Amino acid sequence: MRPVEIRSYVSSDSAKFRKTGELLGGLSNMAPGFPLEVNGIHIRTSEALYQACRFPHLPEVQRMIIEESSPMTAKMKSKPYRDRSRTDWDAVRARIMRWCLRVKLAQNWERFGGLLIETDGRPIVEESSKDDFWGAIPTADGHLVGRNVLGRLLMELRELLQAPGAESLHRVEPPRVPRCLLYGQPITVVDGPAKLAITALRPLPLLAARG
Repeated sequence: MRPVEIRSYVSSDSAKFRKTGELLGGLSNMAPGFPLEVNGIHIRTSEALYQACRFPHLPEVQRMIIEESSPMTAKMKSKPYRDRSRTDWDAVRARIMRWCLRVKLAQNWERFGGLLIETDGRPIVEESSKDDFWGAIPTADGHLVGRNVLGRLLMELRELLQAPGAESLHRVEPPRVPRCLLYGQPITVVDGPAKLAITALRPLPLLAARG
């Protein structure tokens, strides 16, 4: 993967998220309530799906991760095996994350799409205390500084959601990476329920009422 430049965001002007219980917490991969199904396999969170994709050559490790009830536990379960991650993981992880987010949108169209619309064109930033790759770290002068790769992927997805032809997002092709397997089988196209018209997406009522 090409080097990703560090960026600085004004914290007060950003659509930031950190804890899953906060208003925009559903943007986090750790957020519950956004179930996925890939190759007929039920997966509780995008975090579990992302972590499982580290190990296409280890279906037993994938199964252990996916069967965990908590996204944090799923992440922790992957840690002892990190040295056995696919050899190109650093090069493909952002592409895998982009795919995970698109699956999350396709299969949770109203809820996740509503959250993206709720950000209202602001920079989307995952606020983190130490991860300046996926997120950005607060500074004393009111900025968030980091590569913010997750936030940038979410902004990319928001742009696609609001563009002509957004209905194509209901169908998600497999990631364009080699050896894309789940439980030993090639990952196939993911289709969302497509129950809601694109033009009907609005901020969720709870999120629209800011205090």
